[in-house]
Amino acid sequence: MFSFKHLFSKKTSVLAMKKFLIVGLGNIGEEYENTRHNVGFSILDQIAEKNECLWETKKLADYTLLKKKGRQFILIKPNTFMNRSGKAVRYWALQENIPLENILILTDEIHLPFGTIRIKGKGSPAGHNGLKDIENQLNTPNYARLRFGIGQEQKAFDQVKFVLDPWEVSEQKVLPERFELCSKAILSFGLEGLNSAMNHFNGK
Repeated sequence: MFSFKHLFSKKTSVLAMKKFLIVGLGNIGEEYENTRHNVGFSILDQIAEKNECLWETKKLADYTLLKKKGRQFILIKPNTFMNRSGKAVRYWALQENIPLENILILTDEIHLPFGTIRIKGKGSPAGHNGLKDIENQLNTPNYARLRFGIGQEQKAFDQVKFVLDPWEVSEQKVLPERFELCSKAILSFGLEGLNSAMNHFNGK
């Protein structure tokens, strides 16, 4: 079975530790643009635009590179559709020699209040098909994820329709500021480590 455990030799491990794979989850196609389920794509789009990073369509994903303080942040948006996201994650982790602890997945979370961030080093998919496929492809639930709250107060609603609907106008007004916070959390993950990112950004 596939495992990251013995992927890197001592000779390459130092270089590998300076590279980070940041994966925004979403679905490709105009009908999914700016929907709640595509928040991972949207966060990376804002980061790329702010840092003048150009997207390239490569194998299994749109790809761009952000360099900060000696670290390389490889940003990808899988083009495999949400339910097969793990295939792109696995391919690019192996392609770029990125260890498991340097992978961060950006995803929507319906059980968090709108705009709230929660970073964890591991966890269950909690019904999220994208996370479920990543776990299957990596053969472990022990990968970091940044969950972006898309929740709302209604007790009874069509969950599938809700996540695939566009943001409300009131939400759109504050998304740039919330995405900027996510950007800072992502850089903290790479520059300061998972625990620091969790301590500084969880619940904000």
